[in-house]
Amino acid sequence: AAGAELGAIVTAGIAGLVAGALSMAAGEYVSVSSQRDVERADLALEASELKRNPEGELRELAQIYEQRGLPAKMAGEVAEILTAHDALEAHRRDELGLADHLEANPLQAAWASAGSFSAGALLPLLTIALVPAGARIVVCVAITLVALAGLGAIGAHLGGAPRRPALLRVLIWGAIAMAVTLGVGVLVGQTGI
Repeated sequence: AAGAELGAIVTAGIAGLVAGALSMAAGEYVSVSSQRDVERADLALEASELKRNPEGELRELAQIYEQRGLPAKMAGEVAEILTAHDALEAHRRDELGLADHLEANPLQAAWASAGSFSAGALLPLLTIALVPAGARIVVCVAITLVALAGLGAIGAHLGGAPRRPALLRVLIWGAIAMAVTLGVGVLVGQTGI
């Protein structure tokens, strides 16, 4: 939309892909690291409470099991058994809702985010690079919208959610993002559309 030459567009596209991927990776790393820090702090606080007030923590665990439907006597017995086995693990799982195998991994999240962003950015970049100048914008928008719709449907299917709302959400927000980007290109570009 800025009317630049193909080389400048591809260079800007590659720079945008790299910058976006790095930005997404950094954001995901920071976010997941913060989440993990909070989980670890919650676990440390729980360990401290178990040392300070083991009877109160046992009652608390029994109440959790009662709220989940166990009779009071059975809830107390289950709480005692699990506390004797590994009190902190019982509280980690049943009070805090944390599981060892689900602990946040910042590096894994960062790589996944960077890879996903790069894969998504590659399709429009390749389209722009391979399509003749006169059809670039229209073909890029069309291919990108089809890809977004497909990804929305696939994501919903994998998550067991209804496809239509997910597809529309991704499609609408993707179209809005492209429209804003196109508008910026027109405003700062050498020529309009």
